[in-house]
Amino acid sequence: MKILVLGAGKMGSFFVDLLSFDHETAVYEIDSKRLRFMYNTQRFTSLDEIDEFKPELVINAVTLKYTLDVFRQVIPHLPKDCILSDISSVKTGFKEFYESVGMRYVSTHPMFGPTFANLGSLSHENAIVINEGDYMGRIFFRDLYARLGLNVCEYTFEEHDETMAYSLSIPFVSTFTFAAVMKHQDAPGTTFKRHLKIARGVLGEDDCLLREILFNPRTKNQVERICEEMKDLVGIIDRKDEDALNKYLTRIRENIK
Repeated sequence: MKILVLGAGKMGSFFVDLLSFDHETAVYEIDSKRLRFMYNTQRFTSLDEIDEFKPELVINAVTLKYTLDVFRQVIPHLPKDCILSDISSVKTGFKEFYESVGMRYVSTHPMFGPTFANLGSLSHENAIVINEGDYMGRIFFRDLYARLGLNVCEYTFEEHDETMAYSLSIPFVSTFTFAAVMKHQDAPGTTFKRHLKIARGVLGEDDCLLREILFNPRTKNQVERICEEMKDLVGIIDRKDEDALNKYLTRIRENIK
């Protein structure tokens, strides 16, 4: 298959490296410096080169903020039967966009990032395939992710964004809170060091990714839930209410079983 990857960032480079030995691949990136270490693939910096390549599948791996704009730039240079695909962490507005374009499409979300995941061993990681769109496109990505050992789930666009608001925004915001109040420790405890390692990893992510997660329209409700829990915990601490604390600990232990 002839596959075009849009963007030569971390995930774009990952997909090129993954696919280039079994498919004819090309990567389109306007910043030519990012293409210096792209091997075994064609490297494009102009839209005219896409015309000549005639891809059968496009994987849009640019930052969410620019994903739809880049699609709009590239689509006039694609064959009509080309399958569009994205790997965005937030899907708000994507279904409407795809349906307005009238081309085949598939949307997925590989839920592993360069910060914590070992890209050479992904058997404990997950991927989501949106169960709307082109059937053959979904089969392609299901097979691809399965070969990587990923656990593959299927959601609708709506279900995906609801899940992301819960599974990403809660740990991200909790990490931000830890980082906001922490100070240097000369003799940090084990738990503190573990939290610090997580915080450094999360805050080492690209700001655009962090913005994508926080600006998910469903994130606000999750943050408000955290605030309510903190308010209740502060009340228990202020009252030194042992009975309430025991009930609180019992409840949250049940949540993590």
